[in-house]
Amino acid sequence: MAAPQDVHVRICNQEIVKFDLEVKALIQDLEQLAKEQDKESEKQLLLQEVENHKKQMLSNQASWRKANLTCKIAIDNLEKAELLQGGDLLRQRKTTKESLAETSSTITESLMGISRMMAQQVQQSEEAMQSLVTSSRTILDANEEFKSMSGTIQLGRKLITKYNRRELTDKLLIFLALALFLATVLYIVKKRLFPFL
Repeated sequence: MAAPQDVHVRICNQEIVKFDLEVKALIQDLEQLAKEQDKESEKQLLLQEVENHKKQMLSNQASWRKANLTCKIAIDNLEKAELLQGGDLLRQRKTTKESLAETSSTITESLMGISRMMAQQVQQSEEAMQSLVTSSRTILDANEEFKSMSGTIQLGRKLITKYNRRELTDKLLIFLALALFLATVLYIVKKRLFPFL
């Protein structure tokens, strides 16, 4: 039957692995979101954030490996000491169990600390993702508004162009009508004053 501390260590390990996977997934989502940004400045800012989270994740993984290595070394040392010392077996076992319990407790605390750090990183990554999603939504809304304004401006430009063409046509028609009127007046004057021409 496994000791309660062994079970506790196993649970801590499982939590750390779970948090590690969550952090990796969030970092990948963040990286994908960064690559989808249109503005280069926003893309670079997000990629820098991704890089910071990757460094923190690697630091956490290194701490976890170090804690595991420390645990293995402590257990190996205790086993060697037990083999080399000889003497009162009962006293040695009691000392070994106490040392193992103490080492296990220290390692459990270390693993719990790493677990807390990883949970905090998961929380920070989730908050960053939420903030970026909100920013993306705002940018998309602004983009839609700009498209709508662009359509209105384009329609206004078409109407102004049409109005300018119509104004030109009206001026041309007025000029032609005036020319025809003057030609008619000149013709009538010519016929009245100079009927023989």
